[in-house]
Amino acid sequence: MTSAPLAAHYSRFRVAERLLLTGHSHQAWPDIAREGVLEAWDDAALDLGRKWDRAAAKAERLRDGVRMLVGDPVADVALGGSAHELLVRFLSALDLRARPRLVTTDAEFDSARRQLDRLADAGIEVVRVPATPVDSLAERVAAEVDDRTAAVVVSSVLYETSLVVPGLAAVAAACERTGTELLVDAYHQLGVLPLDVGTDGLDEAWILGGGYKYLQLGEGNCFLRIPPHASGLQPVVTGWFAHDGDRFAGSTYDPTSHYRAARVLDFFDEQGLAPPVLRAISQRQRGLLTAAFDALDLPDDLVTRDRATPAEGFGGFLALRSPRAAELRAALAGRGVQADHRGQHLRLGPAPYLSDEQLAEAMALLGEVAAGLR
Repeated sequence: MTSAPLAAHYSRFRVAERLLLTGHSHQAWPDIAREGVLEAWDDAALDLGRKWDRAAAKAERLRDGVRMLVGDPVADVALGGSAHELLVRFLSALDLRARPRLVTTDAEFDSARRQLDRLADAGIEVVRVPATPVDSLAERVAAEVDDRTAAVVVSSVLYETSLVVPGLAAVAAACERTGTELLVDAYHQLGVLPLDVGTDGLDEAWILGGGYKYLQLGEGNCFLRIPPHASGLQPVVTGWFAHDGDRFAGSTYDPTSHYRAARVLDFFDEQGLAPPVLRAISQRQRGLLTAAFDALDLPDDLVTRDRATPAEGFGGFLALRSPRAAELRAALAGRGVQADHRGQHLRLGPAPYLSDEQLAEAMALLGEVAAGLR
């Protein structure tokens, strides 16, 4: 099997030996990430409680990486162990008594969906705008924003289908007119599709994301870009670290994740894996998967794909729609292909360390397992 040039840097994850179409969910870590974990151990052993000065430098390296990813070199960035943790802190800063209304879509990731469901149970009005058709989603979300709306929570790339949500600047404008906060969940954008808050009209938006997927940072590396206008907002849910001025900070945490992140961010810089490069790699790989799938000529009632949306309208993975998506995923796993599914969508996510040959082999195996289900 031919290896991709980057594969040698991921030897411990054995990316050259396995068919890991999990790039949209959890990517492999480069070998250098292990050195970050060991460095965290050594710093703890050397300095005990005094390790926190060293850990703070790693956290700042992560913040710098986030600033680059969102195109805001002076951004105020809060860090958290999970995107949900940061979402909860954001929601706790809203005056939901004065503005008891939230606007979102029916296609948000489960952590946001479940949290908003619970707020609805507690008496907050939660408006869920249908995500389909995606071309008009931003316009329809913007139309729901009024002066009773505390916040809009919307993804920039939909986690189930990989569809890019166009026109979020219109939502930002509606929020600015009404004094509404806008939180953009960019977890499925950052690291695979460039984002620039200025160019994209999102200067005053909160940007939520994390390193578990395309950024290869692993668990514990989530972040929230805080917009300039929000300096006065104070979360109710906060931690004792916040007394140092970072009001969205939590409390004592395991800093190993930030050591790992710092090494991986440096590795990306060394390899020239800037957002435009990653986008080019992603589009090429997704194009190979798409062409290979079409060549299988499988019946649409078994498995099909969105052929109406142009290639640039998708994020980093190929979503195939099938009423038997779970069976297809399980059958692929039995043949050595790791993927996943969400509802009726089989999600196939390439990554920069995979070769063209690996992508072709995985799709050939999809053809074989699909034939077995007919």
